Amino acid sequence: MNQAFVWIAAGAVVAGCTMMAPAPAGPSATTTLAPTQGNSAKGTVSFAQRGDKVVVVAKVSGLTPGSHGFHIHEKGDCSSPDAMSAGGHFNPTAKPHAHPSTTERHAGDMPMLVADGSGNASLTTELDVITIGGGATDIVGKAVIVHTDPDDFKTQPTGNAGGRVACGVIRRS
Repeated sequence: MNQAFVWIAAGAVVAGCTMMAPAPAGPSATTTLAPTQGNSAKGTVSFAQRGDKVVVVAKVSGLTPGSHGFHIHEKGDCSSPDAMSAGGHFNPTAKPHAHPSTTERHAGDMPMLVADGSGNASLTTELDVITIGGGATDIVGKAVIVHTDPDDFKTQPTGNAGGRVACGVIRRS
């Protein structure tokens, strides 16, 4: 075998490994979702900063089957029976409510939770407009809300996602 070819191939493997390396682990945060009055939804949501993105992992039970709006809200306050104390969507950059795949959206806009026939939903996603532990888009101290209805990603400013069935305050972990 040609020795030059071996060195080129070895270099390509090393370069490929370098380019594929995961982003370094950064700060993390979690919340425990508790049901609002008259509801049974509960679960956990974890957030982990990985470079310029935040990995979100949610596991929620006690939902009605189907899609549910899922957002970060501006106030870390779940004290009212309907969780309205959490305020509106977290929107420090004054953007319109929109699907999380678009660049012009609330920082608190997340993909919908989709519950199976038993009322269980799991979601793993990456978001690029929130941070953990600093700056205007820091989510620590904010609330996560699960809504009764699907998010239409159009109606301003809420997505027409209905009432709030679960709430939890995001804490640094």
